[in-house]
Amino acid sequence: MLRKIIRIDEEKCNGCGLCAEACHEGAIGMVDGKAKLLRDDYCDGLGDCLPVCPTGAITFEKREAAAYDEGAVKAAMAEREGKKAPLPCGCPGSNSKAIRREAANTVPAVSGAESMLNQWPVQIKLAPVNAPYFDGANLLIAADCSAYAYGDFHRTFIKNRITLIGCPKLDEGDYADKLTAILSHNDVKSLTVVRMEVPCCGGIEQAAKRALQQSGKFIPWQVVTISTDGRILD
Repeated sequence: MLRKIIRIDEEKCNGCGLCAEACHEGAIGMVDGKAKLLRDDYCDGLGDCLPVCPTGAITFEKREAAAYDEGAVKAAMAEREGKKAPLPCGCPGSNSKAIRREAANTVPAVSGAESMLNQWPVQIKLAPVNAPYFDGANLLIAADCSAYAYGDFHRTFIKNRITLIGCPKLDEGDYADKLTAILSHNDVKSLTVVRMEVPCCGGIEQAAKRALQQSGKFIPWQVVTISTDGRILD
């Protein structure tokens, strides 16, 4: 039948996988590092994958394609759910949540010991692009080690911010595309990058800068560098 269906331009695709995550029907998969429409009959033609693509590789086209098979999609989804093994930590990345904190009535026993974290998850790789807590957020992008090096990290940096962390040396891939998608699809108010002084940590700073440029957003931003002995250098 002739119907509207998605088309993926492999030349523009950067292999970020965001479209595959957004496609609940399982019509899109990653093949040799590129997104691919695996089955026409799994694509409903609604285009949930379009807004998450940071490179504009996905468009609609009208062509001969198998009709959308809702029954087959539901059966495949149920099979996938049945095969999922529970994570040992009990906190899969899809279970994003905002954390509401009430002001304490008493002074904490240890100054600065209270957590200031406002959302979960915090890993850049796990954070969903369209999580509600990104709208209106002051965004913090921090290198993993910075919270260990700087003792008052929660009160100085995490308080009143949405926090994302990563290590450009240990994590696979580049953060720029994921951060671009987050900035592009949410009303982020400001951006703070906290990195360590070591050279490899420059990757997280550069990814944040590229994300700002690629998103076309003009928001206040700053980079803070922490020394290995726990001092703020700039």
